[in-house]
Amino acid sequence: MTTEQTQTLLAMAVVFGMLALLALPSLIGIVRERRIDRQIEEARKRDGAHKHDGAKDQKSSSRSTVPSTATWYAEGRRSKKLVSS
Repeated sequence: MTTEQTQTLLAMAVVFGMLALLALPSLIGIVRERRIDRQIEEARKRDGAHKHDGAKDQKSSSRSTVPSTATWYAEGRRSKKLVSS
């Protein structure tokens, strides 16, 4: 093997190593998300089995919801922007 071939092989190894380092966090995230999805699905199945045992459904709150301060601020900014355009 010549020096040029050795350098090419080393450069390819470095490129593949960098590719692996860049892809690793994404792959870890995908595996984690699938595990969480499986846990959620198991919990839904488990809760669904318990719900048929005569448990009552949860009622929503009768209180009216009030927009937050951020919503009021954003509405004001939007209307000003529309008027000035």
